[in-house]
Amino acid sequence: MKPRILVTGASGNTGRPIAEALASEGFRVRTATRSTTPPFPSTDHVRFDWTDSTSHDAAVDGVDRMYLLVTAMVDPSLFMIPFIERALARGVRRVVLLGASAIAEGSPGLGQVHRFLREHAPEWSVLQPSWFMQNFSNPQNQHGASVRRDGLLMTSTDKGRVGFVDAADIAAVGVRALADEPSHDTAHVITGPQALSYDDIAAEMSRVSGRPIRHVHAGPEEVRRHIQEGTGMPEAYANLLVGLDMTIREGAEDRVTDTVLRVTGRAPRTFEAFAQAHADVWR
Repeated sequence: MKPRILVTGASGNTGRPIAEALASEGFRVRTATRSTTPPFPSTDHVRFDWTDSTSHDAAVDGVDRMYLLVTAMVDPSLFMIPFIERALARGVRRVVLLGASAIAEGSPGLGQVHRFLREHAPEWSVLQPSWFMQNFSNPQNQHGASVRRDGLLMTSTDKGRVGFVDAADIAAVGVRALADEPSHDTAHVITGPQALSYDDIAAEMSRVSGRPIRHVHAGPEEVRRHIQEGTGMPEAYANLLVGLDMTIREGAEDRVTDTVLRVTGRAPRTFEAFAQAHADVWR
């Protein structure tokens, strides 16, 4: 019998395709979201909330492997590490964590979870994707909301470039990290095939949509206000995003990797292809 795999965030950009792909490969999949309603027809679903420890035991009962992601919070390690300890004690062997390319092992928050997994989990992988292409199409993201509302992107990144990646490619790497034998036991830095600036992104969205979309180069304080006014995001998290803008400006995300091709056997999606598929969103 194939392992039972817990997929948290199973209604999201990576969780849903991971859960669906694992089920199609014959794994026993348990989906977990904050809702009691499964994200797709499923015989095994649990309500799960990182901040509600009473929902944790039912999520990991009988689970062999799990995919973990957390929604926006300043220090997810406060909730994730105790949960992982609990899961390992109950027999979970493999943990795959969704991190970020901007968050190094050992750094505050998810970086602490990354280190804990490497040191304590029998089998582990950390997905470290670059910035999601879906940020520009999702109306709940500060960029997606700003483009729809005002036809602009506002950042402090200047000419800094990013290897923007499609969430479907991140999910494809995650599926292999969960399904393959043996365990990958590594951190996967995941990017798209090109490093692009926000000027490049705005130009491509303008081209495919026929609507002028511009990238506004702004200072950190102006960007923070723009984020908070557009999304109602807490100040602490908005400040975190502004800080990441500055690392992009300094070149920290100006790279591409072969991870998607090497792990999945297929090339990652280009931003041009993504933009063409989502042109109606920006019109």
